Amino acid sequence: MAGGVVDTQYGPVQVGITVRGGRISKVHTLQHPSGDGQTDQINGYAVPQLNQETMAAQSAQIDTVSGATFTSEGYRQSLQSALDAAHKAGAR
Repeated sequence: MAGGVVDTQYGPVQVGITVRGGRISKVHTLQHPSGDGQTDQINGYAVPQLNQETMAAQSAQIDTVSGATFTSEGYRQSLQSALDAAHKAGAR
């Protein structure tokens, strides 16, 4: 289930999840800011950390990664929209 694309100051962020048995079984980042060395370096460590925190928290209530505030906020928003969509799909 893909979350919405969230435009941040540094580029779009989009998160996809797989839900099995009411739990997030897989999370992957479909889009994240990239294009210059510093942005790529920041997101190179921030995105895996956000994915790991998502799996541990099983929600969008995860911490901001230091140095990646905009990506973290966009990630949370997209993740929450993916969770909302998964919940609606499961409620049918």
